[in-house]
Amino acid sequence: MNKAVIKYSFKLLNADYVKLGSEWNFENVISPYYRLYYIDDGEGVISGPNDAVELKPGNLYLIPSFTHCNLYCESTLGQYFVQFFEESSDGISLFTNCREIFESKADLIDIENFKRLIAINPGRGLERSADPVVYEKDIYYREFIELNNLQSAAVQYETQGIIFQLISKFLKPDIFNRNKQETRPPVVVGAMEYIQRRLGEPLKVSQLADRANLSVDYFSKIFHLSTGQSPINYILQKKIERAQYLITTTEKQQGEIAELTGFENVQHFSRVFKRITGLTPGAYKNQNMIPNYADR
Repeated sequence: MNKAVIKYSFKLLNADYVKLGSEWNFENVISPYYRLYYIDDGEGVISGPNDAVELKPGNLYLIPSFTHCNLYCESTLGQYFVQFFEESSDGISLFTNCREIFESKADLIDIENFKRLIAINPGRGLERSADPVVYEKDIYYREFIELNNLQSAAVQYETQGIIFQLISKFLKPDIFNRNKQETRPPVVVGAMEYIQRRLGEPLKVSQLADRANLSVDYFSKIFHLSTGQSPINYILQKKIERAQYLITTTEKQQGEIAELTGFENVQHFSRVFKRITGLTPGAYKNQNMIPNYADR
């Protein structure tokens, strides 16, 4: 077995079957967890910054964490869904260079896997609301993760195994070739991995250039040509993605999160966070607080 696979694990959040209607219409969804769908009826659309994917019966769809998307259903949509956090020993996501919407034809075993996952993980539905703004709350994340802690070892292993089986449908070479990872210069790939492992440090572009034995200007040029981003913007984006994950899944204070993501001070962290997400860390946290259902 490839040892690189062993470093990944997943924390189940939600799993259920739902019949959606025209109310399933949400824009600018960027979640810190994976979404995995199997469609058995109706139709819908998931759109991203560069493309739109039609949801069709008989197909599986995967949305990696921090992938910007819009969700839309005009009439009805029958959907099995699984939502889960990803963890890895080095902090590098399995789909770190694949922030897009994936589609794959489902087999009978995939459908049975969804049903089995729901059966061994009861009470994981989203009865409160289908709106991500409502159910993406830190209190709900902790609630569902606590359910994982109450599971037997057998159920935990089976849940992990099913998620791995479902994800394996999307780990084909042709899919990864689409993000041009294999055509990226080794110095760029190495720099991206280095960044991901050291998000808690105050990284500088000169460090990355020195590691590659290149001048800062030349390294920055080939990095931008390969990724579409400057090295510093890429570094800050990954740091803020990590901060979003910590804000939504822990009770850590802003100062601690700034330190854990390698910022010199809270003020700098707050400025960068707002520039990238459009919200201050405090506003982002408030958006993830439990809503008052008495007012609904």
